[in-house]
Amino acid sequence: MTVSPKPAPGEIRRARLDNPKMRERELAVSLGISEADFVAAHCGEGVARIEPRVNDILPRLGGLGEVMALTRNESAVHEKIGVYEKISTGEHASLVLGSQIDLRIFPKSWAFGFAVEKSDGNELRRSLQFFDKTGEAVHKVHLRPDSDITAYENLVSDFLSADQSQTIETSAISAAEPLAAAAEAGARELRERWGAMTDVHQFFGMLKALKLERRQALAMVGEDYAWQLDGDALGAMMNHAVQEVIPIMCFVGNRGCIQIHTGPIANVKSMGPWINVLDPTFHLHLRLDHVREVWAVRKPSKDGYITSLEAYDAGNQLIIQFFGERHEGETEREDWRMIAENLPRLPRSTAA
Repeated sequence: MTVSPKPAPGEIRRARLDNPKMRERELAVSLGISEADFVAAHCGEGVARIEPRVNDILPRLGGLGEVMALTRNESAVHEKIGVYEKISTGEHASLVLGSQIDLRIFPKSWAFGFAVEKSDGNELRRSLQFFDKTGEAVHKVHLRPDSDITAYENLVSDFLSADQSQTIETSAISAAEPLAAAAEAGARELRERWGAMTDVHQFFGMLKALKLERRQALAMVGEDYAWQLDGDALGAMMNHAVQEVIPIMCFVGNRGCIQIHTGPIANVKSMGPWINVLDPTFHLHLRLDHVREVWAVRKPSKDGYITSLEAYDAGNQLIIQFFGERHEGETEREDWRMIAENLPRLPRSTAA
């Protein structure tokens, strides 16, 4: 396969000038490059490369004060306003467990970092932006009016990269191992392991052991554990949660970060293909036209069954996941379970 060369940094910057209102991510796609390539092309012009040493940077983010944390994938954008606090770091996973900003971070996926300053009228907007090796954004930290600018400038200075070139080398993600066929014997073992779970976090190890994709396992396990819902289920769930003031948990993630909102939602609005939550400290933007399937999923735990709603795209990739608000050692909320179990289901014959 012939790979077209990337446009030169000067061409990328000219495209920005020619399309001042176009979002960076969309402009990068139109140029056939990653968002990280686009940002890197502006190094020295409001952008500086910083070392993506996530476990060293995370403890410094609390000093910025109130910021907006943003994590997204192709189909959902999750924004939380708050402070980075209760931080713990690890080689394979790091945590931010603040009252507003709640993150699960996978440091090995953070490959590129940038400090970005962008003029917006008379205002200078500052952010820290991090990307994986493919050039896809994993996490961004946007400063707010009350953020500590001095702490930001000190952080950028301390992590400034010696390499301030305007090009980066991105690489593709390695192909996954072949997946198991959905054989009857495989389904029996899946059901046995699924039913034996005592913690929802055991789910990932089970999939790995059986060499199954998440979406594949849902279709195999049987309707007592997973059932497919009507395409309007997500909007219906959100509206019920608003009307009945049911606190929920909303997870949006990518290869390098998962961001979580916990609490009630109040202001849900549809705009074209997007359904949005526009609350004071939580914004969610979800492309419903990217959602191919919605599943309700029931997993055993030592605290009883835990029920989630999960949306998948056309490539069977998880877009977004919802739970009822719950803390370790608590049973699932009955009002959340009532919603999840009574959303309209697809007949088994039409479900995948």
